Amino acid sequence: MNTRTALVLILLQAGFVMASCERAPGEATPNATPTSTRAPAPGTAPDNTARNKVDRGTETKTPMDQSNTSSDIRITADIRRAIMEDSTMSTNAQNCKVITDKAGVVTLRGPVQSQAEKDSIEAKATAVAGVSRVVNELEVKP
Repeated sequence: MNTRTALVLILLQAGFVMASCERAPGEATPNATPTSTRAPAPGTAPDNTARNKVDRGTETKTPMDQSNTSSDIRITADIRRAIMEDSTMSTNAQNCKVITDKAGVVTLRGPVQSQAEKDSIEAKATAVAGVSRVVNELEVKP
C-alpha cells in the first residue's frame, strides 16, 4: 500500500468517526439537564440583585476602586495570601473583597461566617506592611 492510499484511508476513517459523533441541531446531550429547568436550591433566593444594589453607588468601594500602584497591589496580594493560607477560614471569608486605595487604605467587604473570622481578617490586613488604615465592612452572615 502506498502512502497516498494510506492517507486516504486514514482521512475516511476520521470522517466516519466525526460523523458518528455529530448530533442534530437542538438534540439534547444524553444525561444532561437543561439549564432552564434547574430549580434554585431550597430556601435560597434565585439571585442576589437586591444585595448588589449597594455596589451601584459611588460611596461604596468595589474592586474597580483598587489602586494600580505597585505598593497597593502588593498590599492587596499580601492580605489575600494571608487569608488563603489560613485553613480555618470559610469559603465566604476567602472570597471577601480586599480593596487597597491610594496611600495604603484597605477596605474589606463581603459576608463572613462569624465575628471571629471578621476580626481575624482585619488583624491580617492590619499586620501587612504598608497598610495605613483598615476599613472593615465585613458582614457576619446571619
